[in-house]
Amino acid sequence: MEIAIIAHDGKKAEMIQFLMDFKALIISKKIDLVATGTTGKNAEKAGFKVTKFLSGPYGGDAQIAARVAEGKTNMVFFFRDPLNSHPHDPDIAMLMRLCDVHDVPLATNPATAECLIKSI
Repeated sequence: MEIAIIAHDGKKAEMIQFLMDFKALIISKKIDLVATGTTGKNAEKAGFKVTKFLSGPYGGDAQIAARVAEGKTNMVFFFRDPLNSHPHDPDIAMLMRLCDVHDVPLATNPATAECLIKSI
């Protein structure tokens, strides 16, 4: 199973904490993590093996959206910062739309991500 992890700057610490909370499950279920650039670097520093793509504003969200469309990514955890605007909002909207089109579970906050990861 492949799970994409993405977090806006203000949510990166929450993403790493979430991953640490579920590290044993991620390892035991042999979940492959893919991530946008900076989120992936932070996850690697925390001890996770991650396939990294470009940073979100430079096309990383679009790269992960393509993986969703290709059927490679099975679940997306995108901890968004809803209180700030982002220059790559069109890519974010595309990723979310493709998750809906391809029926891929999408969590935009830790509470929803917890429900999804516990369902694996």
